[in-house]
Amino acid sequence: MAEAAFEAARIETPTVLKRAEQAIAEDLLQADGYIFCAPENLAALSGVMKDFFDRCYYPVLGRIEGRPYAQMICAGSDGENAARQTARIARGWRLREVQPPIIVCTHAQTPKEILADKVIQENQLSLCRDLGAAMGAGLFMGVF
Repeated sequence: MAEAAFEAARIETPTVLKRAEQAIAEDLLQADGYIFCAPENLAALSGVMKDFFDRCYYPVLGRIEGRPYAQMICAGSDGENAARQTARIARGWRLREVQPPIIVCTHAQTPKEILADKVIQENQLSLCRDLGAAMGAGLFMGVF
């Protein structure tokens, strides 16, 4: 999902794709906009994504206000809580949501399905590409 959005966004504007465990506050300060992409685990943001927000929240507070963001969540059944968590953090940063969250549901419900590698369907990847393209174009044209 993140790679699909990244590939589409970079057509219009310089774009960086970072894994949550590698991203730092300086990455947020250098970016003009954000697409947060995370899995939902146990009805919450994944630990790695939560750690990213925990590490970066205060160092950038009051320094990225008004920048655009969107989000994509991959969930086994729902995804709404992870999306709410991300939106709440973004509100604290005073970011501007540019579209509702994309939530991809894999319907993984058994231990075997949950632990298996996930394959995101093309129609869902297309939504991710559309989001990336819209973010990239919006930043390039100065709409955001």
